[in-house]
Amino acid sequence: MTTDTDITPIGLLNDKVVLITGASRGIGAAAARLFAREGAKVVLTARSTDALERLVTEIRAGGGVADATPLDLADDASIRAAVDHVRQLHGRLDGAFNNGALPQRQVGPVDTTGEE
Repeated sequence: MTTDTDITPIGLLNDKVVLITGASRGIGAAAARLFAREGAKVVLTARSTDALERLVTEIRAGGGVADATPLDLADDASIRAAVDHVRQLHGRLDGAFNNGALPQRQVGPVDTTGEE
């Protein structure tokens, strides 16, 4: 069995700035570890920052660049604040791994779904 720690990093994301939603556990935390190992500067988000801070410490201990900020995906102002925080830290945002989720009231194509 191969785990993500068995893979030799090739620097695929060197110096890219990536925002990761839902990064406090599971797939989001695994993505944060992988992206950081591949050279990305990761900014981790979730509603609670306790688990994020532990992950930031882990990534930094491994030589990666990581920060955390709270984010509530149901709150537009919270989303804007998280993106602004990334820009304050790194001057830009190159990509996002949108792993966080919330229940959808409307089902359909994204381009036909309103903000509310």
